[in-house]
Amino acid sequence: MGEHGEIRVVHRGGSKINFRQPVVTDDSKLLLCASGECVKVFSTSTEECIHDLRGHTDLVTGVVLRPSNHLQVYSCSKDGTVRLWDFADGVLIKTFVIGHPIHAIYASEKHQGVIFVVIPCTSDKKRDLFQLVAVNIPQSTDQLVESLELSAVVEDVRTNPATIDFGRGGEYVASVKGLFLSVYFFRKQKSYRFSLKESNKKGGQNTFTCISCHPKDDCIATGHKDGKIRLWRNFNQKKEYTYTTLHWHHGPVNSLCFTPEGTNLLSGGVESVLLQWKYNQENQRDFLPRLGATITHIVVSPDGSLFCTSHADNKITIIKSCVKVSAVIQGLVQGESLSSELLVDPRSKALVLNGKPGHLQFYSLQRDKLLYNLDIVQQEYIHQSGLQQFEVVQAAFNQSGNCLATMEERKQEDGELEINLKLWSYDLQTQSFVLDTTVSAPHESQITCMCFCEAADRQTTMLVTTSKDGHFKAWQRSPSTHSEDEGPSWSCDFVGSYRGLVPLRCRFSADGSLLAVSFQEVVTLWNPSSWELLTTLSQPPGVIRDLCFGRLSCSKYLVGTTEKNLLCCWNLLTCSLEWSTAMDISLLLADPSSENMAAFCCQDKSTDLFVFKPSEPRPVFSHKAICSGTVTRGVFAPREEMLESCEERSQWLNRSQLYFLTQHMELMTFSTKTEDEQLMASSKQLTINDGVAMTPFQLLLGKHQQENEDAPSSQWPERERLPRESDAIKELMYTPAHVLPSNSSLCAMFLKSLLISVSDSSKAEEPEEDMESEKEEEDSEEEEVTSVSRPKHQPVTAQEGDEPALTKAQLRELRRVRKLDYSWFSSIFDS
Repeated sequence: MGEHGEIRVVHRGGSKINFRQPVVTDDSKLLLCASGECVKVFSTSTEECIHDLRGHTDLVTGVVLRPSNHLQVYSCSKDGTVRLWDFADGVLIKTFVIGHPIHAIYASEKHQGVIFVVIPCTSDKKRDLFQLVAVNIPQSTDQLVESLELSAVVEDVRTNPATIDFGRGGEYVASVKGLFLSVYFFRKQKSYRFSLKESNKKGGQNTFTCISCHPKDDCIATGHKDGKIRLWRNFNQKKEYTYTTLHWHHGPVNSLCFTPEGTNLLSGGVESVLLQWKYNQENQRDFLPRLGATITHIVVSPDGSLFCTSHADNKITIIKSCVKVSAVIQGLVQGESLSSELLVDPRSKALVLNGKPGHLQFYSLQRDKLLYNLDIVQQEYIHQSGLQQFEVVQAAFNQSGNCLATMEERKQEDGELEINLKLWSYDLQTQSFVLDTTVSAPHESQITCMCFCEAADRQTTMLVTTSKDGHFKAWQRSPSTHSEDEGPSWSCDFVGSYRGLVPLRCRFSADGSLLAVSFQEVVTLWNPSSWELLTTLSQPPGVIRDLCFGRLSCSKYLVGTTEKNLLCCWNLLTCSLEWSTAMDISLLLADPSSENMAAFCCQDKSTDLFVFKPSEPRPVFSHKAICSGTVTRGVFAPREEMLESCEERSQWLNRSQLYFLTQHMELMTFSTKTEDEQLMASSKQLTINDGVAMTPFQLLLGKHQQENEDAPSSQWPERERLPRESDAIKELMYTPAHVLPSNSSLCAMFLKSLLISVSDSSKAEEPEEDMESEKEEEDSEEEEVTSVSRPKHQPVTAQEGDEPALTKAQLRELRRVRKLDYSWFSSIFDS
């Protein structure tokens, strides 16, 4: 059994970008946000992710700009470290080891060399309590700094960063928790604590939800659960404090933020509306409505030109001065629950699951970007609690990705269930799915499962659906007619049942020759060609939860799980039970690219993973406690490129990557040591030669220039290099421009320095040789041929090291031959 020493459970691809409030740089060009185990750097103008800051080994819980250098940021993580980054180049500068899980981080201009973090209380009696501590950053040249000095500032705080803020640039820190407001003054080293009643006379709940301190005045704004905002003043005294109340939100206030000059206060909540309150003129307020989802965080850029709002649907909206939405950065939409299964689009290799209400979202895991949303319900969603609306509950792709089947349900007021089966085909022109057929009431009761036949050589496309009405139906696609207006249509080909039992699961074999349908405790095997019931399997006790056919060399096996906590494997050749084991399996998945299967097992309020092959009951890999709670959704996503140099214990991840959703709707996956090394290598910046100026022209032609340099130099005549250290060049390059002589004198001096000096004797011989060579050119062609052959054979026959000197006649012949034109000779070969 493989251990998990080389494999880690990580947040990668589809991580939440709204987990913590984002950070906008001073020039408002970049936006940084925590996303899983890394920090993503986005462009505020193009919405594209520029690069990732990777290095943490656990969830990143906060990002803050360094006050002394606004080109650097601090990031904190639950791995117990604070890391300092140069976010423009993506370079890790330093790592500070705190030694405790960190839940939030703050920095203040008035506290140089100090950062503030929220960590658990170290006392054994206060394990569930957290405290705000100050961390002194030492002036060290080491990249890894340990044993930092920690001093407690405020005790009993929340881990939510929105509940702590610094006022007047760092003169005091305020925090809220429950019904209490605490203010600590650094100079006085004294704290004040204020409280509210749990509810007011009108039944409103006064629980604190968020806080924001004015940057210049002694004013603290607090948000409350009943939608009210309170502005606190005179809080440096215990009894003479005052507050004023503002009220517009009908739900809890999730976030508050003052602008850098303190002229406006921004607030947001479940209404998806950004409010801008005028400071000291609270009756004047501006609205920016219809932002799409609940506002969770509000951030203002340091120059006040951009507002950024994080939303509950994993989205960040960039707003220009509360007037216009300029950009939207959309992550993987993760709601409170998931109705459909996790799917992978065979065409785009994108992850497909429920997105916005009534939609399916296509999310690229490789690019970590939302591709598009497909409107399935095609009705306007009404945000009203208690209103029953259509929901997408089932979805399935065929093997090629050309067809998509969706099932939507809505409960009516009289208790009846309204069901629609929709079948879609992929349109190459629009690069999206187009609705072909809508089947109203395909079954009389709720749909339990549906799947396509995976046979690649099948001429027609087949879909099977199962329902609680006791029947399963086979739907077959008919080819399109010659009419341009009519596309392909679907019709019901077969209706099957078994002894009045309820079918719960259906699966096709890899070659499409078998269909397995589970009727409660009985597994039936059908022939899709003739719809003949071949056999039944009913050995294990308990209702069947999942069914999976084996792949490749294990195609003769059928694996299933039961509600009696059994994992069973049948041999389809002998129609007998091959092996079984007692395990509480919540999810069973088959890897389409290999023989492996993954089983998620619930044990001790956590989930364990076992990877096995149906031919062997012994697991090839196991991982204890991959997450808390129960895993009910997962999928194997094929890799674009196979992993290389992967160790034996992680061979099952070579072809596919396993993703799963936790009960908190967090998308997790498994990372090998090889993948971590590749990601770290790709995140490093390329080293550039200092002697080469990196210009756009160099970026375009640098590769071509390098190829020319690597080419063999024997085909080109060797040219003599010019003297680089001549006096003329030195004078041109190193003399200041304002003291240089005129250009005419510089030009003459420069040209003279390029001339090659020749001895007087050679100058006297050159005219005589030229005259003789001109006479030789008037000779006959016959003499030319014989004269050419002599200098060619002479060096070959001569002994090495004892080469005779050439006569003047031979030198003249050699010079004349060099001047001849031999282009006609090459044209003969070309023809």
